[in-house]
Amino acid sequence: MKFLSSLLIVFIFVGCGYKPSVKYTRKVLGERIHVNVSISRKDPKNSVLIKDAVNEAVIGRFGASLSDEKSADTNLYVTIGSTSFTPTAYDADGYVISYKAKVTLKTKYTTKTGKTKSFTTIGEYDFPIEANSVISDTKRFEAIKYASMDAINEIISKIAIIGQITGGNNFPKKERIYLK
Repeated sequence: MKFLSSLLIVFIFVGCGYKPSVKYTRKVLGERIHVNVSISRKDPKNSVLIKDAVNEAVIGRFGASLSDEKSADTNLYVTIGSTSFTPTAYDADGYVISYKAKVTLKTKYTTKTGKTKSFTTIGEYDFPIEANSVISDTKRFEAIKYASMDAINEIISKIAIIGQITGGNNFPKKERIYLK
């Protein structure tokens, strides 16, 4: 019985034309990617964290390998646009007990053929703190890490959508990709 249910699931995915997003991102970016994350003078620790997260996404989520700039199929440039913390919840005495971290990443990629695409992504992460306290460096660092990973997931989604729309060959004349 387990075999039949497993076989049915395989047939459903194969029959409906399901393809993982990695296939679409590879069509756009290729197999070898060079990552360049601009180090922010205001926040160098987080810049290094974001660089590591982007490198991890290239290997794990794009299914590609890291390369030097000259031999890469695509050069991926990421810059931290901004980071902010906004209170989202208060206790009965009016003290902040929850924040939302928001990270804006500006991304640009250039393929070997000279095609260039730029876009901005925003990642968010909600986290609690103790009432009547400030955000510790550990909480701040962790919140920016998770918000950055959310923004990187949005980068992956946008590139996969471009790959699906264009088949990886040409960029549409004017495309608007809204992910909400």
